[in-house]
Amino acid sequence: MKKAIFPGSFDPITSGHYDVIKRGANLFDELIIAIGINADKKYMFSLEQRKKFIEDCFRDNPKIKVVTYQGLTVDFCLKNKVDFILRGLRNPADFEFEKAIAHTNRDLAPVETVFLLTAAKTSYISSSIVRDVIRNNGDYTKLVPKEVRIK
Repeated sequence: MKKAIFPGSFDPITSGHYDVIKRGANLFDELIIAIGINADKKYMFSLEQRKKFIEDCFRDNPKIKVVTYQGLTVDFCLKNKVDFILRGLRNPADFEFEKAIAHTNRDLAPVETVFLLTAAKTSYISSSIVRDVIRNNGDYTKLVPKEVRIK
């Protein structure tokens, strides 16, 4: 069984994340969306809200699980018998950043990183842009899945 993890903070999940997850779920038998907990980071949405957004997006796909974790991603992989880390790439800067992390992860554990290019129509979207649009009362609904709504 091929298991992969798609780690991130997902603050919030974007249409770009959604696209990579949907496509990644076709590549693996199980895809774990792992929301990392970083005590040093200030989040707009609570961990529970972020987890619920993602669970609501993929409630009809039994291949996708949503979990939270702390610590190194490779430690999570070893503990949960996950052989692959899935990452989305929007641009060359993402590639350079993710390449260094992938090399480090492979030095730490026998885990392979698989990169998917984001769809052209979502390549400009980041969680930080979405948060900025929300903070300034803009129409964020075009940038996130329909399950991400602020009440």
